[in-house]
Amino acid sequence: MKDRDTQVIELRNETLGKVTEGMSTDEMFQNNTLRPILKFQNNLLLQLFISYATRNKNVFFTLSLDKKCSYIEKATTTDIAFRNQLIGVVVGLFSVEEYIEYTKNSSNLNKRIITMLIERWKSQLQLLEKN
Repeated sequence: MKDRDTQVIELRNETLGKVTEGMSTDEMFQNNTLRPILKFQNNLLLQLFISYATRNKNVFFTLSLDKKCSYIEKATTTDIAFRNQLIGVVVGLFSVEEYIEYTKNSSNLNKRIITMLIERWKSQLQLLEKN
């Protein structure tokens, strides 16, 4: 039987983005770990946002495109409980080694997670609709 770390890494077996020698440790972690996890968890993360927007009076679904983008940014940066939930969805798919690396600079990596997630949602606005 495979251990958890092996199974988790196999679920998201691809590196997304270039990895070069001159990259910072955070950039390498982003491309080797964060991007593949965000891609793998995309449908769940979309549904988490839809549920969040629904719980918050459905206002999001009536907004213009520009205001939807602002709403996404505000929701993910100011609602700490929501932000922590989103980060937890990503961190839950780390291997133990990746988690140890993450803890060395979690503040900066959390910012990267949220920034990438905001950009993913903005590029997928058409999928952020109530069921």
